Amino acid sequence: MTDDVLDELFAVIEDRKERLPDDSYTASLFTHEKGQNAVLEKLGEETTELILAAKDENREEIAHESADIVYHLLVLLATHDMDLADLRAELEKRR
Repeated sequence: MTDDVLDELFAVIEDRKERLPDDSYTASLFTHEKGQNAVLEKLGEETTELILAAKDENREEIAHESADIVYHLLVLLATHDMDLADLRAELEKRR
């Protein structure tokens, strides 16, 4: 199930990258005036929020912020014309 969710999410991200709909937050990350820095800043922000949620032992917030990090990581991969296969291959090497 996790693979399906990640694959579906990445497909949406790729679609937004291709079509760049005006009303899409994801598309705005690809066209932001800061370029890649917009995604990097969001990853930093979400990481800080995850650390604070973990410190507070807030399971709901840990899950929420973790999802935000995964989403922004996938956007970063798409920005570099990478995909889940690249991520999976690297994880496989680390088994």
